Amino acid sequence: MSGASDPHSGEGVLALADGRVFRGQAFGARATVLGEVVFNTAMAGYQEIFTDPSYTGQIVCLTVPEVGNVGCNDDDLESLAHGAEA
Repeated sequence: MSGASDPHSGEGVLALADGRVFRGQAFGARATVLGEVVFNTAMAGYQEIFTDPSYTGQIVCLTVPEVGNVGCNDDDLESLAHGAEA
């Protein structure tokens, strides 16, 4: 499913503190999230990034398109709680 027929897609907005606004296509669960935008250039280890408590309160941008292709496993969790906000 995608587009208007998918209840989990729609417009996403990234509004920065300096007033700039970026619009794009959202996917996944709908939520309003506030946090510091950070980036990570690692080619692997995304599961650890998302569960690392040091990313709490941050919105993580990853720079590789392959994220999620191989799924997740319990051995790679940094903690049982999520770290990043989005």
